[in-house]
Order: sequence, then structure tokens, then C-alpha cells
Amino acid sequence: MRWGAVAAAVLLPLGLASPANAGPVADVFAKLLVKQVKGANVTKHLDALQGIADANGGTRAVGTPGYAASVDYVAGRLKKAGYKVTRQPINYVQDWSETSPPVLAQTGGTTWVPNEDFFTFEPSPAGDVTAQVQAVDLTLPPTPTPTSTSGCEEADFTGFVAGRIALIQRGTCAFATKIRNAGKAGASGIIVFNEGQPGRTDAFVLDIGEWRAGVPMVFADFAVGQALAANPGASVHLKVDSDLRLGTSDNVIAETRLGLPGKVVMVGSHLDSVPAGPGINDNGSGSAANLEVALQMAHFPVKHKVRFAFWAAEEIGLLGSDQYVEKLSPAERAKIKLYLNFDMIASPNHAYKLYDGDDSDGAGSPAGPPGSDRIEKTFERFFTSRNLATVGTDFDGRSDYGPFIAVGIPSGGIFTGAEGIKTPEEAALFGGQAGVAYDACYHQACDTITNINATALDVNADAIADSTARYAFELP
Repeated sequence: MRWGAVAAAVLLPLGLASPANAGPVADVFAKLLVKQVKGANVTKHLDALQGIADANGGTRAVGTPGYAASVDYVAGRLKKAGYKVTRQPINYVQDWSETSPPVLAQTGGTTWVPNEDFFTFEPSPAGDVTAQVQAVDLTLPPTPTPTSTSGCEEADFTGFVAGRIALIQRGTCAFATKIRNAGKAGASGIIVFNEGQPGRTDAFVLDIGEWRAGVPMVFADFAVGQALAANPGASVHLKVDSDLRLGTSDNVIAETRLGLPGKVVMVGSHLDSVPAGPGINDNGSGSAANLEVALQMAHFPVKHKVRFAFWAAEEIGLLGSDQYVEKLSPAERAKIKLYLNFDMIASPNHAYKLYDGDDSDGAGSPAGPPGSDRIEKTFERFFTSRNLATVGTDFDGRSDYGPFIAVGIPSGGIFTGAEGIKTPEEAALFGGQAGVAYDACYHQACDTITNINATALDVNADAIADSTARYAFELP
């Protein structure tokens, strides 16, 4: 049966115009889903998440009973609605401690002072290795402002000899990214040294939440890195004596039973909070909206499979989404045609921010993978239809789109602001208070059901419904 005929069969009993009179099928289903997704029902899910937190020590952080109950709530509702629901186990650091001070010594040369010249990266695995050091794309002398991309790309390790200790410079990307890339390149140990500008010379205690390189790793002063870089081919003894214990939690993945299996549209949000609070805006708001969209479109005769993801452990390093993407085979990865991310969509002092797929705002962050610009335009058209302004927000790596754009999957989404300060220009566009944080309760105990802007929640839930329905029938 043609999709137009399917749409007519579904829509005509509801008293709506047939596709022949209402335009393309994607338009018809988008209008229907937007009508069905109501802010009041999204709020009911938020009330449920607040109740879960109240019953479990005020938090829904990964590894707590509150997170487990959140998983049960979401998975149960989705399964009852008819989705194919999977709980995907992921790992996170449950406990880490250091048994004795680390060792960093150049063979036949300098022995550096632990916890002064260098520090163990928490949560480094234990390890004891003596091997040649190999520098990775260093910028020496350092530029006046941070610019080093050492270790930020897998390509930086082209020519790296597996089994050597990677020498990496701090710079413009996350420490965890550098560590992961070094691990993939086969490093037997990792030394990251500070970049070298004023204020960026000394090492310090740092928890990067990343352990998956599986090798000992330390953070060193700029002077240590400079000395090692000046002596290429030097051999170093690196030792970390630690106890690392991993926990297991679950992503919730729900997929439509209908739709072409080779064309998958993914819609995601993180389900966990920080330990300090219930996380009702961050990110109960995105998860509640995605859940309601999924429930309302459960019986749509979609053309493309729609896969809803509720990620674990975003707050401690995007671990749920990262491990999900990492475990995809190349063939399965190729089936995902786009990813939509919704994280904090109801900030009290909100702005309607769309991920800047083409870097048209010129803020300096890279554009998203090809196709991301078209996703941004889809959201812009929705807000324009409501006579609402939008502004761009960078793909800065702080939410679960990160692993998807890293492998070239077109991405987009909505964000209403976190601890950043609202500008006067934004206050003129969206109302609220300039000079005040978008969410003054960001990562705090006060991120409760009273920390939600109901208007932003309702509008953004409709925007999610519009884009999800459109992509379920027509890819950008």
C-alpha cells in the first residue's frame, strides 16, 4: 500500500483531511502528532520523575535506586505502548581509589615528584610499564592562547607505534577524548601535560570519568612534557597503583515495529540526573517530552524506523550514548540517518536555542556533519510558524549528540540554556532576565518540578513532535 493511502486510512477516521487535500504525508502526520502531544501530559511524566526522586533520596543519578526506577518507568510505558524495548547495559566507574603514589621516571634520567610534578588521572586503571615515549601532534612552544589539538582526532595518532607511551598536550578538546584516542591507537601508557600558557602550566588533581583506554594515565606539568618532548625516543617508567571498580546501568532503547530497517531516525535524551538533585529540567524535561512523543506516535504507520533512546550516565561523561555508538557495527551505524538530541528544554529563564548545524552563527565551533544544517532548518521552520525567534547554540560536546557527530551522523536538537548567562539581546527575543543564568538551579538540589518553564516545555514538546513525525516519513 502506498504511504498516502496508509495515511488516509489512519487519518480519515479521525475526521482530518485526506493527504490529497492536506499536502505531503509528512506534513499531515506532523500536524497530527503536534496536536496529540500536550504539555500537560509531558508534565505528568515530570511529576512521576519527581516522585521517583522523592522516594529515593532526592536523586536519579546513575547507579542509584532513583535511576533504576526511572528506567523502569520509561521502559514500562514504552513496552505497554507496543515498542520493541531493549535495556542496553553500559559501564561506569562505581568506585576508584589510589593505593600508593604514582611513578614517572625517565630511564637513566629525571624522576618526577608524584602529586607535585604530576598526578594520576582519576580513574586511571592500574598499570606498570616501561616504554619509549612518542609525542602526539604537540604545539611547542605553545601559542599565546589555547589552540593545541594534540590527540583530539584519531588521525593525530597516524604513525603511532602501538606499545609506546603517548605524550599528549592539553588543549582545545576534552581530556577524555585524548585518552580514548590514545587507547584506540594502542598506547601502553598515557602522559598528558598542561599546555603552557600562563595559568596552564601546573598539573592538578582531575577526575575525567574515563578509564576505557585500559592503561595507566597521568596529568603532568608543562615542564615535564617539554622535557620529554625535547628528548625524543626517551624511555619512561610509568606506574599507577589503583583500585578501579565498575558498575553497570542501562540505556533504554525503544524502536517502532514498522518502518524500513535500513533507514533509522534516532531521538535521544539523557535520563540520569546529577547526584545533587532530581534533575527535572536536566534532563527530565527532554526525556519526558521524548517519552510523550513516542507514546503518541506508537501506532503511526511510519516509513522509517524511529528509535527512541534514553541515555544512562550522561552526567559523568556521555557514557551511555558513547558506549552505544561504539558498539554499533559499521553496517548498523550506516542505518542511522540522523540523530535528534533534547537536553534541558524547559529552563526557567529560557531561550530557544537550536544546535548550529552549519556554524552560520560563526561562533567558532565546527559545523555538524553534512545534513545537520537541514535539521536546523526544519526546527527553524517550526518556530517561525509559531512566530517565535530562535538563536544558534554550538555543538560544544556537552551532550549526547557528541558521539553521533564524531562518527559523521547528521545531528540537531533544541536546548534552552544551562548555567550560562542570558544576554540582553536574548531577553529582548524571549523575555526573562538578562544577566541571569538560564537555569539558576543547574546541577543543584533545587532542579525540581518547580524549576520548569511550562511554556517552553509545551512549545519544545511540539517542536520535537513536528520534527520526529516529519523524519519518520521524509528524510532531510
